[in-house]
Amino acid sequence: MSELSARVAAALSRIQNPRLENDLLSSGMVRDLVVEENGKVSFTFLLGREDPATLVREARSAVRAVEGVNPAEVRISVVDPGGPAKSTHPPPGAPQSAGMPAPPPASDFPNLGKIIAISSGKGGVGKSTVSANLAVALAQAGHQVGLMDADVYGPNIPRMFGVFEKPPVVGGKIEPHVAHGVRLMSLGFLVDRDAPAIWRGPIIMKIVQQFLRDVDWGDLDYFIVDLPPGTGDAQLSLVQSCHVATAVIVTTPQEVAVGDALRGAKMFERVGVPVAGVVENMGAYEDPETGKRIAFFSSGGGERLAEELGVPLLGSIPLQPGLAEQADRGVPVIVGSPSSPAAVALAGLADVLHRQVGGKTFALPILRG
Repeated sequence: MSELSARVAAALSRIQNPRLENDLLSSGMVRDLVVEENGKVSFTFLLGREDPATLVREARSAVRAVEGVNPAEVRISVVDPGGPAKSTHPPPGAPQSAGMPAPPPASDFPNLGKIIAISSGKGGVGKSTVSANLAVALAQAGHQVGLMDADVYGPNIPRMFGVFEKPPVVGGKIEPHVAHGVRLMSLGFLVDRDAPAIWRGPIIMKIVQQFLRDVDWGDLDYFIVDLPPGTGDAQLSLVQSCHVATAVIVTTPQEVAVGDALRGAKMFERVGVPVAGVVENMGAYEDPETGKRIAFFSSGGGERLAEELGVPLLGSIPLQPGLAEQADRGVPVIVGSPSSPAAVALAGLADVLHRQVGGKTFALPILRG
């Protein structure tokens, strides 16, 4: 065993499985460990249904931290010892696509920076609104930001940014559109607006992978992915294709929305993606004349969901008249009405998420005055 192999094995042996009360190597959870002298590491991780999904993330982080290991060349294939590979076995309740091929191991895309998935349990909760404004807020703060519209069934990002033309192809790479400082890619740029979205699992996987690999994103700090609602093929394709840094769950205050969002959050936990927290959209409206708060869609749902998941409530976005009309004109509220309560809340969300994922704080102009 080489010195590098010994250091990798030692790192893995320091991680304990609380269920088995033993470390990953002694318990046999790590198989086929290959450590090359150029820093490449690969192994199979046997993760049972009773095991915490966070063990995969801990193992990846531990190996990447080993001196001599190339962090971009750590490959982990996760397998359920009681069934098929987890990459082809959706979580309970998730739709399965017949004939869906096993994807390649998740790849690193260091040029994309921190990959953040924006998800929701059901449609109509404002997930795309949060994605668009979060991306713009990060760009306004001086970061290089890409926004990938992975909602293949209802791509809304083109309309929210007022961009509809097909993107050019240069040197075999698709050039993303740029609006409000954000680089954009959406299936809505490539298909007719009235084209029915009849997509099977393998096609969705191919679309997600093409948007990751064949778009000239450049060097980004943040890569925001607007996912379709639910726990389907797009979500699984994303986490199978790349290393997602964190997921943000968008919900509204009603209990029916909270229940759906809970299932989505559990899916990310199951596949080893940490959940940064919950965003409650369509919160209480505050009358600017009287100061009275009116909860049109109940209240407290986001806080209850965050508490149940054991994650923070990242922010509550209040209802705001005119927000939808601005979005239809291609003007995110953080651009069109930067001093409005919704815009201030969205900018605060960007700040909180940046501190959680990226480290330092930043101050946007709309937060300073």
